[in-house]
Amino acid sequence: MDVSKDELFLRIRRDSWHEGLSVRALARKYRVHRRLVREALSSPAPRPRKTPVRPLPKLDPFKKTIDEWLLADLEAPPKQRHTVQRILSRLQQERGADLAYSTVWDYVSRRRKEITEAAGAVPTAGFVIRHNRLGMDAEADFGEAWVDIAGERTKCYLFTFRLAYSGKAVHRITTSCGQEAFLDGHLHAFRTLGGVPGGQIRYDNLSPAVSRVIRRSRSREEHPRWTAFRQHYGFTPFYCEPGLRGAHEKGGVEGQVGYFRRNYLTPVPRVESLDELNAAFAQFERAEEGRRIGMRI
Repeated sequence: MDVSKDELFLRIRRDSWHEGLSVRALARKYRVHRRLVREALSSPAPRPRKTPVRPLPKLDPFKKTIDEWLLADLEAPPKQRHTVQRILSRLQQERGADLAYSTVWDYVSRRRKEITEAAGAVPTAGFVIRHNRLGMDAEADFGEAWVDIAGERTKCYLFTFRLAYSGKAVHRITTSCGQEAFLDGHLHAFRTLGGVPGGQIRYDNLSPAVSRVIRRSRSREEHPRWTAFRQHYGFTPFYCEPGLRGAHEKGGVEGQVGYFRRNYLTPVPRVESLDELNAAFAQFERAEEGRRIGMRI
């Protein structure tokens, strides 16, 4: 009989009630064990199937380390917690582990829930195709990141400038997302990249650049200092639609902020100064030179 277990339980209970069939008769009618009939009569829904825990002998030496990282994540900012890929990368780089992604995923998916529940914490629970041109278009944005500076956890801002065609990105971290940090981030990006993109640079309506959004248009009132800056360097800004309407218009840089935060700012960095961390960014970005995004150059 090709029915779901829920449907089978319903039929067994109905026949027991309407026809007064015994456990033996019900087992014979539906060709199941009497133990299953008794379960159906005692509960309206079948017990959830237990997922077998597979032995992971290769992972055994690293389980304590993973548990420590997952426990530390409970105190970390939500956007700077370990993904499975980040855990696998750290095990390979720091412990010399030779593990498959699926092996780590099986363990982490189970242990993260167990550790979260044991600690009494609550787990956090369309696109447009763009045809970018080589060396022409870019995107820039700020994202939040937490850093332990001289032993004190500090909210910082990660300025990210990303070339749209290749995905190559430059980063700068500060304790402010004001105009000074905004302009300095551009200067650092232009120096690092060796030039200025020849097309458009896409932005949210960031306060360091935009003083007023003119409704129902793409026009913006800019801060005079920002206008002078962009005119001096000869690039054209493109301001995205406010709110969710413009969320797809610079998704590349928003994804890059998250990627960099997960892979290079997780766990939360411990430094004596932001200059120390910014100096390390150059090494991080060199490590990304060999990363290919899809089939891009």
